Amino acid sequence: MGRLKGHMIYKVIATEFLPLRERPLHDQDEDTYLALLKTFIKSGPMYFSYSSDITNTFQRQSQLDLSVPLWKRADDRFFWNKFVQSDLIDFRSSGTRHQQGQQPGVDPYIIPVIFGMMEIISTRIKSTPLTIVLITRRSRHRAGTRYFSRGIDEQGHVSNFNESEQIIILNDSTSGLGGFAGGGGMQNGKVGGSGGKEVQIMSYVQTRGSVPVYWAEVNTLHYTPKLQIRGVETAVSAARAHFDEQIRLYGDNYLVNLVNQKGREKRVKEAYEQMVKLLISSPLESSIQDNMSDEKFHIVEPSSRRQEFDRLHYVYFDFHNETKGLQWHRAQLLLDQLHDALDKQQYFRGVDMPADLEGRLEVRNHQTSVVRTNCMDCLDRTNVVQSMFARAALNRQLTDLGVLSRGETFTSDPAFEVLFRKIWADNADVVSKSYSGTGALKTDFTRTGKRTKAGALQDLNNSITRYTKNNFRDGPKQDAFDLFLGAYLPTTSSYLVFVDQRPLLIQSIPYILGFSLFFVFVGSFTRRLPDAAVLPLRIFIFFWFAVAAWCLQFIYKNGMLYVSLKLPYFFPFSMLTIAGQLAKAQPQTVGYGRLSGGY
Repeated sequence: MGRLKGHMIYKVIATEFLPLRERPLHDQDEDTYLALLKTFIKSGPMYFSYSSDITNTFQRQSQLDLSVPLWKRADDRFFWNKFVQSDLIDFRSSGTRHQQGQQPGVDPYIIPVIFGMMEIISTRIKSTPLTIVLITRRSRHRAGTRYFSRGIDEQGHVSNFNESEQIIILNDSTSGLGGFAGGGGMQNGKVGGSGGKEVQIMSYVQTRGSVPVYWAEVNTLHYTPKLQIRGVETAVSAARAHFDEQIRLYGDNYLVNLVNQKGREKRVKEAYEQMVKLLISSPLESSIQDNMSDEKFHIVEPSSRRQEFDRLHYVYFDFHNETKGLQWHRAQLLLDQLHDALDKQQYFRGVDMPADLEGRLEVRNHQTSVVRTNCMDCLDRTNVVQSMFARAALNRQLTDLGVLSRGETFTSDPAFEVLFRKIWADNADVVSKSYSGTGALKTDFTRTGKRTKAGALQDLNNSITRYTKNNFRDGPKQDAFDLFLGAYLPTTSSYLVFVDQRPLLIQSIPYILGFSLFFVFVGSFTRRLPDAAVLPLRIFIFFWFAVAAWCLQFIYKNGMLYVSLKLPYFFPFSMLTIAGQLAKAQPQTVGYGRLSGGY
């Protein structure tokens, strides 16, 4: 990948599974588990470093003891291979029967891996050389696919939680491609260092995450899944746990909600606002409207600071109404609304401490709050808004450094402008693919600064692809997430876990549909003999056409029985996730399949 402040960063591009012993018998279940894991690792963007902690932001790193082993300093949320390395971690902590006690020699073999996006690019702006880095770290808690993972769990973990850190490094000649960089050296004027100039690091952090209430959308083959929301009061303790962690890690949280205020999304918007009002003390509400929307902004603020959760600041922005008609420049209204908060928020700034072999930073400035953005999926609208906040922060940083003059923006450098847009559009696609299965929507705006008809057509293609993948391929993908992260343990399951346990009639309907369509096709396009009767053939075609229509109607009406059915093991395994989602939304919903205890 490149160097980050002198440390080599690597991307996982290939893995190998080595058996501990030869299997005397062939185990088909084990082969299926391995196939799931191999597919997941091959498609998942993962990164690691032997010497740098990429699980933590630079601001958090500046507060940690760098003498502690790398894996112990790692942020637990982003330590994606923690379950894979759990045996090593246990051995490190307690040893074995024959070798008891701490085993510090194991530390170099426990390498934290993050899942997400990373780009490290050496460039320049207005003749000033710098390195721009964008890291998005996806949380391993409540990880999964779009419709299998929504809302919050009892521990306070929300779906599709991502932390994005945009970093600017000046005077760091060790960045860029190169060989292996071992320890913490290679800077501060040392070998290949900065030639006496201070290495300056500036970073700006944003987060995204699902609306923190119990809600679910369950695939039933309908284009729009059925939305289920459980009572907001039942999720208060989970939301407290979530925001307690967010405030402890990031300070004040500005909760930017971009869901629609009408239609099916309205219930999610209202649930979020109700949750915020339950958490903060003496909430004050205000609304702003215009000719585009009767609620352009809806703001919920605490009237005083009497408790920890009064550091939450809710801002609703009617994104779709304000930007409809390809008027995407109007998203700037949100930036204007949050101007004072962003100005007060600041950003992290640190410089290398002279002659410090461990690479510690002298902190010059702290980021004191974070913007937590969400839409329904925390993907498309969220990506557009996050790139806007990142742009504003970068302009401010470059101005404070003197690279830009007051009132100037980096759009004055067209090459850098194109690079910035590309990085954030790439980030949007990576985050979206891991959750929804396709690249992000609306990236034409992120890449070019304007909404285009070609971009709208690409969004249509992505939407159709999402529908197909979410209904027919996300079951095994969710299973792979659960296997890799240890949320599901094969040792706890019974035999024949991958056997389709639906009634034979239910299983046969898609095959009957296929046969029916085949006979209709054959009857319609096969040439008849000149003296052949027409009526029997028409009856034959009509009969099989009617059978096909009935099969289609049955499958569509009972869609929950057929999602992700392309893989035979889906039903008993992945339906467990669906049942869990429904149980959150409707406590009395019965589970499906062998693992969930009933059909």
